[in-house]
Amino acid sequence: MRIFPAVDILGGRCVQLVQGKRESATAYGDPLTCATRWLDQGADALHIVNLDGAFGRSSKNAGLIIDLVKKTGVEIELGGGIRSVDDASRWLNTGVSRIIISTLATEDPDSIGALADEFGSERVMAGVDARGGQIAVHGWQDTAGDYLDWAKRFESSGAGSLLYTNVDIEGLQQGVRFGPVKRLINQVHIPVVVAGGVSARSDVAGLRDAGAWGAVLGSALYSGKIALKDALEECT
Repeated sequence: MRIFPAVDILGGRCVQLVQGKRESATAYGDPLTCATRWLDQGADALHIVNLDGAFGRSSKNAGLIIDLVKKTGVEIELGGGIRSVDDASRWLNTGVSRIIISTLATEDPDSIGALADEFGSERVMAGVDARGGQIAVHGWQDTAGDYLDWAKRFESSGAGSLLYTNVDIEGLQQGVRFGPVKRLINQVHIPVVVAGGVSARSDVAGLRDAGAWGAVLGSALYSGKIALKDALEECT
C-alpha cells in the first residue's frame, strides 16, 4: 500500500482544513518546505490539492505547484478545481503523475475517457467524495447521488483509479470508517486511495487489510497524531 502525505495549498501556503471548510484552515508554512519534510522522512509520493482551485480560482498557485513538481521529482497526484478537459490536460503536461477530477467527472463523465485516451488511464483518478453515502460536488457543497453508483460509472468511463474521501469525518482525526471503504473496494476493480480520518497506525493497517491501494495522510500527520514513519511501516 502507498502513503501519500497531503500538501493542501490555499493562498500560497500549506494548510489543513476541517471537512473542507475554508474558515477552518490551519497554516503550516511554505508548501515546498512541507513537501520536502515528508520526503526526507521517507515518503516517495505526494497528494497535492489546490484549494484555491476547489474554491473557484483554478489558476491560483499554478506557478508554485509547477515549481513543486519540478523540484521534488516524485510521484504526485493533484486535485482541486480541475473543471475542464483543458484544465486537466494543462496540469498533466506539467509532469504531475495523475490528476484527480471530481465535480468534472460527475458533470461530464465522458471527460474521463477523453483524458484516459490521450494520457493513459493510469494518469486519470476520479474523486469519490462521499457525504452520507452520496457523492459530494462543488467543493462538497452539493450532493449528486449514490457514491457506489458513481464509482462504478467512473470505472466504466475509463478512470484508472479512485480517490475516496469520507467528507463526514475528513479533518476530524477520529479514525477511518471502514464500512463505506470496504463496500467501495468490493464494487470496483481499479485501485482505490482513501482519504479522511487516517489518524493512527491501526487505520493504515485496516486500510491495507481492506485492500486499499493507498492512503492520504492529512490533518493527523500535521498535528503529530500519526507519525509518517509508523504509517510507512504498516505498509511493508
